[in-house]
Amino acid sequence: MKSKLTNTGSSRVLFLFLSVSILVSCGTFSGDIEPTLDELVMPEGFQVSIYSSEVPNARSMTRSPSGVLFVGTRQAGKVYAVLDEDGDFQADRVITIAEGLEMPNGVAFRDGDLYVAEVSRILRYDDIEDHLENPPDPVVITDDYPTEEHHGWKYIDFGPDGKLYVPVGAPCNICESEDEIFATITRINPDGTGREIVARGVRNTVGFTWHPETGNLWFTDNNRDWMGDDLPPCELNRLTEQGQHFGYPYLHGNEVWDPEFGEKGKSMDTDFTTPAQLLGPHVAPLGVTFYTGSMFPAEYQNQIFIAEHGSWNRSEKIGYRVTLVRLENRQPVSYEPFIEGWLREDGSVWGRPVALLQLEDGSMLISDDRSGTIYRLTYNSNQ
Repeated sequence: MKSKLTNTGSSRVLFLFLSVSILVSCGTFSGDIEPTLDELVMPEGFQVSIYSSEVPNARSMTRSPSGVLFVGTRQAGKVYAVLDEDGDFQADRVITIAEGLEMPNGVAFRDGDLYVAEVSRILRYDDIEDHLENPPDPVVITDDYPTEEHHGWKYIDFGPDGKLYVPVGAPCNICESEDEIFATITRINPDGTGREIVARGVRNTVGFTWHPETGNLWFTDNNRDWMGDDLPPCELNRLTEQGQHFGYPYLHGNEVWDPEFGEKGKSMDTDFTTPAQLLGPHVAPLGVTFYTGSMFPAEYQNQIFIAEHGSWNRSEKIGYRVTLVRLENRQPVSYEPFIEGWLREDGSVWGRPVALLQLEDGSMLISDDRSGTIYRLTYNSNQ
């Protein structure tokens, strides 16, 4: 799928240069970093352990009802199955079930089948748990998404309506496109049909979830670069009505009008939906989840945890942590660090949180594509 763009700084040469710069400066490729858990700081009673340290470039996660953890990647081009065969909440084996894919970041599980998102295709691996050692050829349920790699990697998940939600990032840092599919969140039927746009003006979301009581879609969004260290803020958004427009490329955050497209946005007959919660500038929020388990103290029930991947072009790094957005009456009232330490005081980075996934005992998994680690967050009041 091709498109005409009104674009600043989004040529393929610049994109490739920036991509290499990100990988070099932040060490996205895993395998050369040893996790040092004693550097992590979190509230009293919480503890982080290693669930698996053998999942290179670990990104999005999904889990089957029987307990098989599936993990996507971005640079590695692989999808893994991570097995805890003895039920001790520590992985025993990691199996590569697919490789040579194009940025297979997103994974989702439904009715025995594994769904994997490439840049332009959604694949389905049927009856995957019975074929982990010898996976079947995937079924291509759709190959009709754009081929642009800039923000082309995808997070996917099935919503309460049974549909698969698939975002399409902006193919640039800041631009307009004549093709309405860009900078949106879409949804499709499990067989790939019936695509429709549910949210617009979304630059790049790599994590979303649904409120456990209202069913509203909440998602993180990575705002534009090159407006300085402190502008614009990243966002946590809430979709309450299909078709809402969240501002990109015109309005960032609550009141930061874009220097190139803001004036046009002001003249448009569009009600932009502003963020439910402003996040730090360039923190790169990815995974987001509501905590619904029973292990953590009651104050964390239905509260929002966010994995912040961390800045790549800020003069002083920020992010590289898990944060907490507290809600009262279902409205955000605070935003605070929850786990820090992957970013050291000297500016070096040994971990980059990506995704969050709650286990049946109420503990939480955290993937890290920098060190190729999946952590397990637990709570014990006697610690």
